[in-house]
Formats: sequence, structure tokens, C-alpha cells
Amino acid sequence: MTSDAALHPRAALVGIGRAASGLLITAVLVYFYAVRIAVGDGNPFDYFGYFTNQTSLLTSLVLLATGVLIVGGRRVPVSLTFLRGIATAYLLVVAVIYNLLVPGTGSAPPWVSALLHVVFPLLVALDWLLIGDRPRLPWRRLWMLLPYPILWLTAVLIRGVTDGWVPYGFLLPERGIASLTVHIVGLLAAIIAAGALVWTASRSRGIDLTATST
Repeated sequence: MTSDAALHPRAALVGIGRAASGLLITAVLVYFYAVRIAVGDGNPFDYFGYFTNQTSLLTSLVLLATGVLIVGGRRVPVSLTFLRGIATAYLLVVAVIYNLLVPGTGSAPPWVSALLHVVFPLLVALDWLLIGDRPRLPWRRLWMLLPYPILWLTAVLIRGVTDGWVPYGFLLPERGIASLTVHIVGLLAAIIAAGALVWTASRSRGIDLTATST
């Protein structure tokens, strides 16, 4: 897609949808952070220490950038689409862990939790699966899912042993090395498994945004 070609209505709809959803989630995260500040709990390292908040913000910014490029008739860089694939895998893990293992936990209002842990991951996953404007992600780059969560885990564990704060109970240092190891390995394995699904979905045809109906 280039700026010289007329924007297909289907592409415009997808672009507007991505930009709008990215803007909405960013606004929700900022709003709830403002609420936390208002009640005297505005430590950004606590708020953005949650994997949900970090990955939701990352995904929303990627969607916003992608949507703006599409609506502007510009080509979306492969690197940005690759980042969208990684973010999609992270949100799948967020949705599965929250809804199956730790449902109802956290201090966020129910509507915020539902939006971030159910609605947003589902929309992002369906977008990736159904819309065919993504390249086949190379399996040799599947490992690139791991550096970010490993960095996040390292920062969280350092905080856990220094000031005692962790975003999720299963990362508490007092649970012992064995428990931490099991949960960390399980989390990283879940991320790789989710990534494998995203990588596989990138090989499906999906809806062509430039095709004309006959």
C-alpha cells in the first residue's frame, strides 16, 4: 500500500478500527492511572509493573501507529507488523492466565479488567487471524518473544527481594526457588506456545484488504 494509490474502503475500515482501539486502550490506561494518582497510589513502577498494563500499552501504540499508516495510505513496515505479532502473543497469555488462573484479582474496576483481559485480547487476536495484511513470520525469529518478558521478570524479581513488591502472587520470593522456577518456566513456555499460534496464523490467507469484489 502506497500513498499514491486510492485507499480501499476495507483497508480504511481496518485502519480506523485499529487506530480507534489503540487510542481507546491508551486512554483507559491513562485514565485509570490518573485515578490511582488521585487516591495517592500513583507510583508508575507499580502501575506499569503489571504485565497486563505494559503489554496493553505496547499493543495499543502499535495498533495506533499501524492504523494511522493505513488510513494515510502508507505502507506498514514489516518490523511494525512483526511487533504487532509479538504483542498479540503477549495479550493471549495475559488473557489465558488472568481468566483461568487468577480471575477477579487486582485493584482495577471490573469494567477495566474485562476490557484489558477479555475484550482487547480477543479483538487483537481476531484482527491478526482474520485480516491478511501480515507477512509469514519466520520461525527462526520465534525466540524474539522472550527478551522482553525475561527483562520484565528480572526487574520484578529484583523489586521482590528489595522492597517486597511484585505484581502477581506467584512471583513472591518467599514462595521459594522451586516455586518461582516452575512459574517462570511455565510463563515463558506459555509465551512461546502463544507465539507459535500467532506465527501459524500468519500463514493463513486472511481477508485481502486490497482485493476488489467481482
